[in-house]
Amino acid sequence: MTHLQTLLAETPYLAYSYAYPHKSAYRPFARPLPLQQIWEPEDRTDLSLYIHLPFCEYRCGFCNLFTLSNPQDDLATQYLQQLRIEARQVRDQLPDFHFSQLAIGGGTPTYLEPNELAQLFDILQKELNTSPAQLPCSLEASPATLTAEKVALIHDQGIDRISLGIQSFDEQEALSIGRPQKRREILEALELVRNVGIPTLNLDLIYGADGQTVDSFHDSLQQALAFQPEELYLYPLYVRPLTGLGRKPQQWDDHRLTLYRTGRDFLLERGYTQHSLRMFRRTDAIQPHDTQYCCQTDGMIGLGCGARSYTSRMHYSSEYAVGRSGVAAIIAHYLEQESESFASAHYGVQLDREEQQRRFLIMSLLQTTGLSRDFYARTFGGDVLNQFPDLRELEEHGLARITADTIILTPAGLERSDTIGPWLYSEQVLQRMETFQCH
Repeated sequence: MTHLQTLLAETPYLAYSYAYPHKSAYRPFARPLPLQQIWEPEDRTDLSLYIHLPFCEYRCGFCNLFTLSNPQDDLATQYLQQLRIEARQVRDQLPDFHFSQLAIGGGTPTYLEPNELAQLFDILQKELNTSPAQLPCSLEASPATLTAEKVALIHDQGIDRISLGIQSFDEQEALSIGRPQKRREILEALELVRNVGIPTLNLDLIYGADGQTVDSFHDSLQQALAFQPEELYLYPLYVRPLTGLGRKPQQWDDHRLTLYRTGRDFLLERGYTQHSLRMFRRTDAIQPHDTQYCCQTDGMIGLGCGARSYTSRMHYSSEYAVGRSGVAAIIAHYLEQESESFASAHYGVQLDREEQQRRFLIMSLLQTTGLSRDFYARTFGGDVLNQFPDLRELEEHGLARITADTIILTPAGLERSDTIGPWLYSEQVLQRMETFQCH
């Protein structure tokens, strides 16, 4: 059997390849690397800016993100003070950047109080000379942390996309994945967002919860569509190490695949277009801003503990953990750093040419638009099938269509995205991930 055949014989849900390499492939650099040196050869005209706020009211059982639940009272204030120092230092090191999009994530940014959110927007304006009103901006939120005051502030700042982590409208299903929430809170939050007029509403739903059925998932989808969200993300439930669910022995089978197909067909029949395994957008929804950012080739500057930054040759961030003690220790270290330390990268991974090519493949193939062979050739100076001949195996298994112009996953291939992504990982990255010591 080939490597692909071996993986296809396993679960369809090996790993979510939303970025490559994964943070578990990062390591401390032998010496600090100055940001000016890292970014000097890079095009900085269309960068993405990401702000990470690693705080939540509680950690959901399925979550392996870098976040700390119920932090001590003054920790968010200390964090914002340090974030301002970091932003100022990065601006001084890279004065000629231009951002084409902004995302504020976590954690749960709306865990912050209104005055703290106002401080965040002040940092963006004063230290980086940017604001959500100037470029496409997305902010993540949870129903329990949204208030009328916060939603009004978010709207007044010009944020044009808010992403609400609903997961399920069924209280018992949500509880089974470690997310205690009331349906009433969800409905109130949705009413707040819709009434204020933020242009793009995204809702996250999860399938595969204990006790979830096709009918109950269908019911959550129907309740979501009652608010006409411009976007929906349908996430398969994963059992991950060092999460609440990762410590529970559970059996997984093709039930998630059945639920995925249910959700996909339901949304396609109701005027949504599929953009990836997880992402669906309402076909008639208007894009509020046009962005020139290209995830395959353009860089990203991440600010805050837990944020990562990308150049074409290097990815870097703070250290990574999931367990509470590990996350708390990393945040404590972040708060202790002197301003000068933010002028360098200390932890990350360098990408040689092959890793750059693999990242391009993953970031392209797992979208419904697929991989442009011409774009690849212009970027790397060769035909992708000559450099990665194993890609033809996707077509042999009915997972992709290969033409002179593109390589595009079929519906069967798209639903195996979480197999195809890991199949494209290099041996070096896999080894680094396997030997990572998670805390």
